[in-house]
Amino acid sequence: MKQIDLMFRTMVAELQQRAFDDDWAEDFPPSGRFVPVAVDGRRYWYFDQPDGEGGQKRRYVGPADDPVISERVETFKGEKSDYKARRKFVSTLTREAGLIAPDRFTGDVVQALAKAGLFRLRGVLIGTVAFQCYSAYLGIRLPSAAILTGDADLAQDFAISAEVADSLPPILDLLKGLDPTFRAVPHISGSPRSHAFRNQTGYRVEFMTTNRGAEEYSDKPANMPALGGASAEPLRFMDFLIRDPVRSILLHGAGISVVIPDPCRYAV
Repeated sequence: MKQIDLMFRTMVAELQQRAFDDDWAEDFPPSGRFVPVAVDGRRYWYFDQPDGEGGQKRRYVGPADDPVISERVETFKGEKSDYKARRKFVSTLTREAGLIAPDRFTGDVVQALAKAGLFRLRGVLIGTVAFQCYSAYLGIRLPSAAILTGDADLAQDFAISAEVADSLPPILDLLKGLDPTFRAVPHISGSPRSHAFRNQTGYRVEFMTTNRGAEEYSDKPANMPALGGASAEPLRFMDFLIRDPVRSILLHGAGISVVIPDPCRYAV
């Protein structure tokens, strides 16, 4: 494993801080743009956003002479500029520094979950996608062939999910927004709860949690109030893995601030 240059390590730190500080408005993400449209001699603002299929979807915003809307459009220009700069950071780190980026669909899945609040609710990205983030976190080049993935694994402590008094939006709805073929996967125990979701191509999104010790919980998905209707598979030693996690960056889009296990715990 080879350490990347100091310039690239500094760029990673800057990107991670800016992605963490990012406060995207859900209605007007920087991936879109405001467009002025003249109607009957009066100007109105519309918002064009990529629809994920090569086209655009347009939404009405309001009259251009509304001072509140005009202020929002000006604020958006700064957000857009920062978004473009962070995309260049990501491109430089993957192409020139040789750091690992996820495949596009995995990046979209993690981004959707992050924007919905998964990491705010102390969720942790685990599995091979988490390994992809260690390259940036440790400032080293990792062999990409060894950590390619066809799924996304997430974890949340059972006690946190039960006590946080907040929840993600419905997980299945979030995933269907990316690919309408996503379905809940029946659990092997016959439980009506599901901890995994799969689309038509076989891509899986799975949720794990800490095992509470009692045998009655060992082979059944746990009810997780904070996971938007998803349950989670209890696994032994998961409490060790996700204790004291660290924050890193997933090199997708303009960078996604994520939470991953401390690499020392994977080493153990």
